[in-house]
Amino acid sequence: MNITIVGTGYVGLVSGTCFAETGVNVTCVDVDKQKIDNLNKGIIPIYEPGLESMVKRNTSKGRLFFTTSIKESLKEAEAIFIAVGTPPDEDGSADLQYVLSVAKEIGRYINQYTVIVTKSTVPIGTAKKVRAAVESEIKARAIELDFDVASNPEFLKEGAAIDDFLKPDRVVIGVESDRAKKIMRRLYNPFVLNNHPVIFMDIPSAEMTKYAANSMLATKISFMNDIANLCEIVGADVDNVRKGIGSDKRIGQYFIYPGTGYGGSCFPKDVQALIKTADYNNHPLSILKSVEEVNDRQKSVLFHKLVKHFDGDIKSKKIALWGLSFKPNTDDMREAPALVIIEKLVGEGADVYVYDPVAIDECKRRIGNKVHYCKDQYECLLDADALLIVTEWNEFKTPDMKVLDKLMNQTNIFDGRNIFSLADMEEQNVNYYSIGRKDILCKK
Repeated sequence: MNITIVGTGYVGLVSGTCFAETGVNVTCVDVDKQKIDNLNKGIIPIYEPGLESMVKRNTSKGRLFFTTSIKESLKEAEAIFIAVGTPPDEDGSADLQYVLSVAKEIGRYINQYTVIVTKSTVPIGTAKKVRAAVESEIKARAIELDFDVASNPEFLKEGAAIDDFLKPDRVVIGVESDRAKKIMRRLYNPFVLNNHPVIFMDIPSAEMTKYAANSMLATKISFMNDIANLCEIVGADVDNVRKGIGSDKRIGQYFIYPGTGYGGSCFPKDVQALIKTADYNNHPLSILKSVEEVNDRQKSVLFHKLVKHFDGDIKSKKIALWGLSFKPNTDDMREAPALVIIEKLVGEGADVYVYDPVAIDECKRRIGNKVHYCKDQYECLLDADALLIVTEWNEFKTPDMKVLDKLMNQTNIFDGRNIFSLADMEEQNVNYYSIGRKDILCKK
C-alpha cells in the first residue's frame, strides 16, 4: 500500500515512520528543503525517543521516502494525509491556511481516486472546507475525478509517541463512504490484528473527538491545580487528596498531578480552538474558559512563591532553573511554563541560570541570551539563591542534597512538580516549597 504524508513536523514524521514500520510504503513531503535534505541523511528535526533509529531503519529498507515534490508523491498514493500545522490565530481559533493550501495542491495534481485524510488537529467542519478546496482545483482542470475526505485525529503523547502510535488506546476514523472506509480499514489492519480498537464514525464526530479528549484532560489538570492551591490555604495535603480521588475508577490516577500548568502543542491550542468554535456557534463553554484561566495563573505560582520568600525583592538574586521543556522526554517548549517563569524572573532583575537535558537549543532559539545556559544541573547551582524545578526529568528526582547544600548560596528549593517527598525534605536543612503541600522551613 502506498500513502503520502504532507508535513514532516511532529505528527507527520511520527505517523509516516510508524506506518512504514507496519509495511506501508510512505512518502513524506515538506516545503522545507533543508529539513528534507537532513531527513534523507538521517538527521531528525525533533527529539522523540526511538524515532531516529526507526526512520533510518525504514529508509534503508525502502519503505520511507522524503521529498519536497507533492506532485511526484501523489502518483500512486491511495491515501494522502494532511499533517501540517494549525497554529492559533490571533483570536485563538485554529489557522487553516496551511491545511487548505495543501488541499488545493492535492486538487491540482491527483489523477486517480484517493482518500484525503486530515491528520492535523482541525476544527469541526474542516473536512468540508478541504473537500471544497480540492473540488475547486479539479474543476479548474476541467476534468472529472472522484475522491473522498476523511478525518483521522492523532492522540500522540510527546515523549511516548512511538508506543502511542503502534499500540494505541484507540484509532478514530471519520469517513463518509464505504470505499474510503475500506481503504482506511486496510491501512489500519495491523492494529486490528493486535486487538487495538479502530472506531469508525462520521467526520464531524471524529473532528470533535480530538478536541473533546484534549479539553477533558486539560480540565483535569486545571481542576487539580486549583484544588492544590486550595489545599495550601486550608492545610490539606494534595498528595493525599490525589490518592483519595484517584482510587475512584471513574476518575482514575492520570492527569491529576498538580504542577506549574500544562503546555505543549496540543492542550493550549485545542482548548482555545474549541472555545472559539463554541463562541462562534453561540454556545459559550464556561468550564473550558475557566480551565484556561486557571492554567494561565498556575504558570506563575512558582514565581510568586519565590518572590514571597524573598520579601518581594529578587533583583540580582541568582536563580537556578531545572527543566525548560513543557514535559519530560521532549524538547518542545511551546506554551511551556518555563517561558512564563523566565520572563517574570528576568523582568524582576533576577540572574537566571538554566539547564534541560534536551531543550537548551530550543530555548536559545526562542529567547536568545536572556538567561545563562549550563552544561549540567549542578553547574546551575553554584552560588544560587534558589532552585526552581519546572520539568520533572528523571535525572532531577534523586539529586545529591549534600552537593546542593555545598554549591548553593542558600538552599531554597521551589518544586513545581512535587518530585520530592515531604518526609525526605524534612530530613534536610532546606527551605522547601511545593504545590498543594505544606512548606518545610530550614531548621538551621
